[in-house]
Amino acid sequence: MADEVRVAPVDGGTAELAPDRERPGAFTLLIDGAPQSHVDLADPTHLDFAYQRRIGHLLDLAAPARQPLNVLHLGGGAFTLARYTAATRPRSAQQVVEIDAGLVAFVREHLPLDPQARVRVRAVDARAGLAKVPDGWADVVIADVFSGARTPAHLTSTEFLDDVRRALAPTGWYVANLADGPPLAHLRGQIATAAARFERLALAADPVVLRGKRFGNAVLVAADHELPVPEFTRRVASDPHPGRVLHGRELVDFTGGAVPVADATAVASPVPPPSVFR
Repeated sequence: MADEVRVAPVDGGTAELAPDRERPGAFTLLIDGAPQSHVDLADPTHLDFAYQRRIGHLLDLAAPARQPLNVLHLGGGAFTLARYTAATRPRSAQQVVEIDAGLVAFVREHLPLDPQARVRVRAVDARAGLAKVPDGWADVVIADVFSGARTPAHLTSTEFLDDVRRALAPTGWYVANLADGPPLAHLRGQIATAAARFERLALAADPVVLRGKRFGNAVLVAADHELPVPEFTRRVASDPHPGRVLHGRELVDFTGGAVPVADATAVASPVPPPSVFR
């Protein structure tokens, strides 16, 4: 691809691969102008987006170094986190569920996966794909699903998380990329929803996002066992764009009495303001 920008219509809009001028062999995927993923083909362990780096920390902490994992990715983008897992944990078995078949073909053509990576990609709806995963198969389920710039409503409910729990191993983790801005009602509702289904939670985000000063991403991790919060907190605080981790009583207080979301009441995540992508 060299320095050439590639543009193509996909099912969800217009996809664009823009070269990273500072990293040869790296590209940013945009859908209708909204950045979706960053991929460094020369170094798949490089995670440029802050939220992806935070999910990368969790993938690092989910098991001893180099130990293979079974990972389910709901939402594919440019397969950044699947590439990261394949590079850091060889022999991992991964499934990517991405509804946009046109996007899958576009990414496969211009940013091909390592043929040695055990990554299966299925072009179906995330919840339909999740339903096909065997009980207890996944060590980690990552939900990073956006239609345009919004998470679809049917991927925000307790019923959705019931199926996530079914697919997770007893020691597994659920990890979600959540996007919200002031007054953070969606984010608080998603924390309450996860708390209704999992015993332990932690949330990582930029401090300005947590203070309700700016629209942005937050990474939620949930499990039924102790999470490595001290090490996760240290890594998030040491990132190029330092973040903050909330857990325990602090996270309960942040949730502020929000109630769990059910299928019957679920709505898509809010529309980002235009300034987010400028």
